[in-house]
Amino acid sequence: MTKAEKIFFFNESAGTRDAWRARNRYYHSELRDFFRFVIPENASVLEIGSGTGDLLAELKPSRGLGVDFSPAMTAAAKKRHPGLSFATDDVEALVTAEKFDYVVMQDLLGSLDDIWLAFRSLSKVTGPETRIAITSYNPLWEPLVILAEAAGLKVKNPRQNWLAMADIENLLYLNNYEVIKKGHRFLMPFEIPLLSPFLNKFLAKMPFFKNLGLVQFIVARETPARPSPAAYSASVIVPCRNEAGNIEQLFKELPALGKGTELIFVDGDSNDGTVEKIREVSARYPGLPVKIIPQGGAFGKADAVRKGFDAASGDMFMILDADLTVVPEDLKKFYAAIAEGKGEFINGSRLVYPMEKGAMRFLNMIGNKTFSLIFTWTLGQRIKDTLCGTKVLLRANYEKIKAGRAYFGEFDPFGDFDLLFGASKLNLRITEMPVSYKERKYGETKISRFRHGLLLFRMAFIAFKKLKLS
Repeated sequence: MTKAEKIFFFNESAGTRDAWRARNRYYHSELRDFFRFVIPENASVLEIGSGTGDLLAELKPSRGLGVDFSPAMTAAAKKRHPGLSFATDDVEALVTAEKFDYVVMQDLLGSLDDIWLAFRSLSKVTGPETRIAITSYNPLWEPLVILAEAAGLKVKNPRQNWLAMADIENLLYLNNYEVIKKGHRFLMPFEIPLLSPFLNKFLAKMPFFKNLGLVQFIVARETPARPSPAAYSASVIVPCRNEAGNIEQLFKELPALGKGTELIFVDGDSNDGTVEKIREVSARYPGLPVKIIPQGGAFGKADAVRKGFDAASGDMFMILDADLTVVPEDLKKFYAAIAEGKGEFINGSRLVYPMEKGAMRFLNMIGNKTFSLIFTWTLGQRIKDTLCGTKVLLRANYEKIKAGRAYFGEFDPFGDFDLLFGASKLNLRITEMPVSYKERKYGETKISRFRHGLLLFRMAFIAFKKLKLS
């Protein structure tokens, strides 16, 4: 069909659109649940190809705009949802130029003439913080979809584009967007009691089956422009307990970062003179702002990190373990990764370079590799080393994670997973930074292989339930 013929087709279909949605409400409820998981309430949302506006309304945006190239669809949406805004517009020649938090394209790509041109137009409505959420049909299902249309089980559409996931990724890349997450959903598009929930909520998320779903999805963002290397100030948070022997080296090797660096120690009732050592050494570095925060009877790294973040004044938050198994000098690499737009959450990885002898016990190594596989699958982004203590993110993104913490609850004594899960839920780009892992030279490890290993399995289950089964 030509563009004019497609517009005529969808104008003619506007009157029966809601009836078809009602007839296939199970399928549309699945898509609604996906978009509601990705997009928080009260965000500003643009839906392109909004039809009669039901999905946009269900997302409960603070500012909602739906655009569709069919005037009849736009008129129906305005009548159905008077509290939202709708306009007739064509994504391949987009007139709208307002920036939004989220852009939604539900099952739209199949109907477009020129997807490259559509993605090129998105720059008018996206900014560095915008997330684009796209769903489309999996090409594996093409014969079944055509059969369903012929049987009257699905509304007939003009001839579709059937794009593989790699095709969509490439078209986004060509227009300066990068994929954060991708995957498939929906093995059973019809509601069969007990069977459909099992197939769609559980089996569709499992290895092998996870690539067979009817719907493929992508969450993407603009490829970041490279900002000034000195764009940010940095707060380095050092949780510590009985680490006096490492303090001198930490000060000596800490690099200057960006617009300025502050050093924040959160002490968990040390009894080896750690606090006194910090005061002694910091007096020799008058140009380096240093804060000492007592944990006040509380224990656990997660509590220490949160107290440190609350006391921090920098634009960028960095966690550095006081055992110095990751050397302070490596913080320059983490700073550069954020400042150059390579990621929004930089996670250290100790499992790339050879380690110093004695740096990690064999069972710990096996456990780390096992949890790497589990969490990479669960979070939908590559996580080679979940428990590396060095993690870096911008203050603004930490505040978003903190605001959404109630979704997962208070479950993590380490703090690593609280941050990783929160970053994943917010669709932040998680990037790994390889580091050389050193043997601890002073003090004792705070990790118990077996007790904490069981905790890790518990956290893996929480992530599975909250991120995969939701």
